[in-house]
Amino acid sequence: MRTYGQYCALAKGLDVIGDRWTLLIVRELIIRGEARYTDLRDGLPGIATNLLASRLKEMEAAGVVERVEAPPPVATALFRLTPRGKQLERVIDAIGAWGVEMMKDAPKDDAFCSHWMTLPLRRALKDTAPSAVPAVIEVRAGEKGEEPITVRAIDGTVRVHVGAAENPDAVVSGSPKIIYALFRGEIDLADARASGLKFTGDAAVLRRVQPLAWPKSASSKAISSSKSRSPS
Repeated sequence: MRTYGQYCALAKGLDVIGDRWTLLIVRELIIRGEARYTDLRDGLPGIATNLLASRLKEMEAAGVVERVEAPPPVATALFRLTPRGKQLERVIDAIGAWGVEMMKDAPKDDAFCSHWMTLPLRRALKDTAPSAVPAVIEVRAGEKGEEPITVRAIDGTVRVHVGAAENPDAVVSGSPKIIYALFRGEIDLADARASGLKFTGDAAVLRRVQPLAWPKSASSKAISSSKSRSPS
């Protein structure tokens, strides 16, 4: 492991997590909980397979990641964050929140995986009707064939996970940019539909997890940049 050689907590932390791809591996494991090597590779477009293997070994040695053997029928090694590794979730959240402004000018050819929306939606959404019955929204972002994600509002919390919903109350389909702007309350449903979003089901379920008020001044700006790729 390369080191800055500095007696400083920040420098010591960066010795472990400062290399390229390391925090994105952490992102994948926060989203999925446990992941096969192939799951990690598929969720990290552009990484060389030998570099992924090297990073995982370094992270294991540093006590950030651990390898476990999955029971049949999986019967392969799974990677997951250690308790110390899970402490990085707040770091990932802080960097993700800081990077939102940069998404407005993201190149159109940026790679996108739909499960990446899980973390920003967890940050953005709130259950504004905690006493109501549970509500479920299926989100289909990006190109056809991308993995859907499920948003579930229940007992005052919003849970977001990878996978299709069973009997969803609403289904949202469209570009990541438009979906993210809609859920953050930067545009309303009518504007999102006018920009190409498809919505079926109960609109009240969507309003339940959005911010209480839409900042209308942000609407036209969000729509004008709606052709860009993905939030992260």
